[in-house]
Amino acid sequence: MVNTTFAVDMLRRKFGDAVQENVPLAPYTSARIGGPADVLLKVKSADELADVMQLIWEHDLPFYILGGGSNVLVSDKGFRGVVVLNRAKEVRFEMGDQPQVWCEAGVVIANLAKRCASKGLAGFEWSVAVPGTIGGAVYGNAGAFGGDMTHNLIWAEMLTKNGRERFTLDQMGYGYRTSVLKRGDVQGIVLSALLKLKNSTKEEVSVKIEQFSERRKATQPPGASMGSMFKNPEGDHAGRLIESAGLKGTRIGNAEISTVHGNFFINHGKTKAEDIRALIALVQKTVSEKFNVKLELEVELIGD
Repeated sequence: MVNTTFAVDMLRRKFGDAVQENVPLAPYTSARIGGPADVLLKVKSADELADVMQLIWEHDLPFYILGGGSNVLVSDKGFRGVVVLNRAKEVRFEMGDQPQVWCEAGVVIANLAKRCASKGLAGFEWSVAVPGTIGGAVYGNAGAFGGDMTHNLIWAEMLTKNGRERFTLDQMGYGYRTSVLKRGDVQGIVLSALLKLKNSTKEEVSVKIEQFSERRKATQPPGASMGSMFKNPEGDHAGRLIESAGLKGTRIGNAEISTVHGNFFINHGKTKAEDIRALIALVQKTVSEKFNVKLELEVELIGD
């Protein structure tokens, strides 16, 4: 149990009005679901994020870092602790024979893809269809359309208990939608990342981005969702299994398994996290019984 008064006073002394109490988290998540955080603190730079985290660690406060708010399901009871809202969005391009882009962890990944396109830089087009931020993408090895962070990452700057460190691609221990961070092998916070790109033309990159955007619209449902609910099991697709199990369109409360894509759960308005949890349990049980496949969550469950 976090001592809210102590946490608020201590954080306010350094960060002032950026610290708020008892703030509903639903507006900060792509699914528009979630109860209140005891404390919400918005940071606007990687340096601020590092300062906040050092204080949080020093006082052993429970915390969660929220970027774009996709791939998370926040409980109806909310989060007992400090939620750090990462709005660190600086971007710096380095042009030349081997172009690169450095970006802070709060940069929206799809926006970065479009900025690369506007400069005629290729190699990051896949990310236009990915929700969330660079920090989340580095953390979970985000990917789409045959690309993922393993194709782009040069290094990630991390805050660990030892201070600020650079982790190379090899040190990230990437696998399918996982990393040393997501597995809990390393306790660290992504502050920024350096990504490699390729020289191309604005026209070529823009065409590819448009194609990926259209494919996403054709295959992924509109509306408030967390993104892909389950990881794809080896050699198969979670969406196909859910559809084959006859579960598309199933509703509990205002939560629905999308009729467009079975691996997306849609919030049709004022949906409770417990309804989403009930759908998750139903899908896992049914798919296990029918196909002997254990579906593993891609989204993270946050709070009580």
